[in-house]
Amino acid sequence: MIDFRYHLVSIVAVFLALALGIILGSTTLSQSVTKGLQRQTAQLAKSNEEHRRTGTKLRTQVEGDENFARTLGPQIVADRLKGQSLIFVETPGASNASIEQLSELAKNAGAAVTGRVTIQKKFLDDDQTSTVDELAGQLKPADMTFPSGAGSYDKAGAVLASALVTKDAAKTGREDGAAASILAGFRQAGYVTTSGKPGQHATLAVMIAPSSPYASEGGDTDNKALLSLAAALDGANSGTVLGGPSTAVQEGGLVAALRDSDIDKSVSSQDTVDTASGQVATLLALQNEMSGKVGHYGTGSGVSGYLPSPPPPAAGGNG
Repeated sequence: MIDFRYHLVSIVAVFLALALGIILGSTTLSQSVTKGLQRQTAQLAKSNEEHRRTGTKLRTQVEGDENFARTLGPQIVADRLKGQSLIFVETPGASNASIEQLSELAKNAGAAVTGRVTIQKKFLDDDQTSTVDELAGQLKPADMTFPSGAGSYDKAGAVLASALVTKDAAKTGREDGAAASILAGFRQAGYVTTSGKPGQHATLAVMIAPSSPYASEGGDTDNKALLSLAAALDGANSGTVLGGPSTAVQEGGLVAALRDSDIDKSVSSQDTVDTASGQVATLLALQNEMSGKVGHYGTGSGVSGYLPSPPPPAAGGNG
């Protein structure tokens, strides 16, 4: 007969066997997991190195492309805007560097830069709408009639555009009394600052979009106000381009708002204006605008290409 001691020894042996199996199994499993992790780490290190080399190659290529555009850009745009004049409109938060670089390139294109108008954030403040409306009514030229249903910023845009641009190249180069009064009124209200001689009535305009989209709350309203000015400039001159960096085509960006609006068929846009190649494309877009051709260029959504295709003919070219 099997006594209790035998049962006890058997039970202990079973548990010892289980414990030994667990130890041996976990050791083998641990080694297997470790080897697997080591293989994955080696693969990731190799992949990261490949990505690093690819990134370095792409950066070098982009820098080379930019150097090419910066070096040959003045030759590419030479005399394409000859006989024209250009005004720059800077929105709140726009890059000053983009305007400075474009201004120099425009001179190579043969355009006379009349000056710059910088829109102040106060112009877009919600509590200024009625004041903007009143100011537009006070400053509008005697021969100007606002369309039925025009909003405050539609009116202000039309009045400001009348002081800045013209379709008639013969009327450029001088500032009349009406233009001087309009600009003075907007400056005194704290809505704009100016440099150069923006009242000399340019035939073309470039508006530079903010580097970062405006805050979502009220951002749409601000964009609509600025687009009203862009539309007014385009309606009163020979061509307008809205330029901005790639961030301007993100949600809430001014360039994105233009491409989603009703004026996308009248005002051109370029979304890499902070690059040398984008600045060349912006001036080519202006040249197309002079021929009544509207387009949207760059790398963001809604573009037809990086630049006009085919590009407009060079000065003296046969197209």
